[in-house]
Amino acid sequence: MRKTLFKVHSWLALIAIIPLIVISITGSVLVFKSEIDGLLMPDKHFVVQQQAARLPMDSLIDKAEAAFPEYVVGSWELFNNTTADRLYLVKRGTDDWYKLHLDQYTGEVLSEPVSTTHYFTDWFLELHYTFLLNDLKSLPGQTGTVLGFFFALFLLTLGITGLIIYRKFWQRLFSVRWRATLQIVLSDIHKMTGVLGSPILIVLAITGGYFNGAVWYHEVIEHAEEEHYTITNKLYSDDISFERILNDSKLQIPTFNTTFLVFPREPDENITLYGEVNTSNPLTSEYANTITYNKQTGEHMANWDIREAGAGWQVIDSFRKLHFGYFAGLISKILWCIVGLSPVWLAGTGFYLWLTRRKRKKHSQRNRVLQRKSANVL
Repeated sequence: MRKTLFKVHSWLALIAIIPLIVISITGSVLVFKSEIDGLLMPDKHFVVQQQAARLPMDSLIDKAEAAFPEYVVGSWELFNNTTADRLYLVKRGTDDWYKLHLDQYTGEVLSEPVSTTHYFTDWFLELHYTFLLNDLKSLPGQTGTVLGFFFALFLLTLGITGLIIYRKFWQRLFSVRWRATLQIVLSDIHKMTGVLGSPILIVLAITGGYFNGAVWYHEVIEHAEEEHYTITNKLYSDDISFERILNDSKLQIPTFNTTFLVFPREPDENITLYGEVNTSNPLTSEYANTITYNKQTGEHMANWDIREAGAGWQVIDSFRKLHFGYFAGLISKILWCIVGLSPVWLAGTGFYLWLTRRKRKKHSQRNRVLQRKSANVL
């Protein structure tokens, strides 16, 4: 069984070597997405000066709509610190999404609407999840998402088979035979790196596979026969007060803080608030709770409190922090970044070891053939 698993491990690694290197490098960079955005575009990512309180939500929406009347606001990411709000807009009469930065304390528009892959880290995020294949007209719409899902499965299989193959790893975990041949040294380092990184890599594979699988299921399976609704005008009543909705949300779920506001984008959708709550679970995400309001009357409709949900839903919600590694601040980010890069080293050493074994095997076969020929001559 160990030999079979070794072959499976080796061939999966060879098949997926390039995509896994891409996923590894992009994922490790994206751990610090917010910090990189702050460095590359501080005038858009940060507000000039944080005020005591945000402007009323209705005023901010009015400013955005007045500045860009050819767009409809689709969703709004809210911040209560020095990070500027991020708006996601849909161009009227199209399915094209755009991104915009706005100062939530002054209402100043900090950027023009641009493609959701315009900025470096957003482009990197698309590369990480879809290999930039989803927008190719020569391929089906979700090709990149599907491939990302299967390569996540490959990474998961590599992590599990590696642990099984080297199941007695603790006996020589930190023992590297430095004075041996290069092949043995690299083999020892390959095993040690793989074993130490496997737990985190398995978590990354499961969470990443889930994200891609969920999108794939939603777009390709659940709504395969449906056409996307093309929005031309906002789908909620002009009488809606979003400031009142935000204030009411704090009464609906104790300690609720809105982090993401989703406007209705199809006729059967309503207004949904995503938010965070005080909890002892460090893995609870900032989008774990939802509150829904009627798009015509603004009346409260439903709540979803992660603290009252089952264990399965809480595990799924934890995937966000587990995948991006920000559950313990800078320490977990650095660890996730380093381990996330380990497949690059594992791919390099693994390929070298495979090539060396292949050459040695061919050399042995050649010697056996020569020996048989010599025996026949004698």
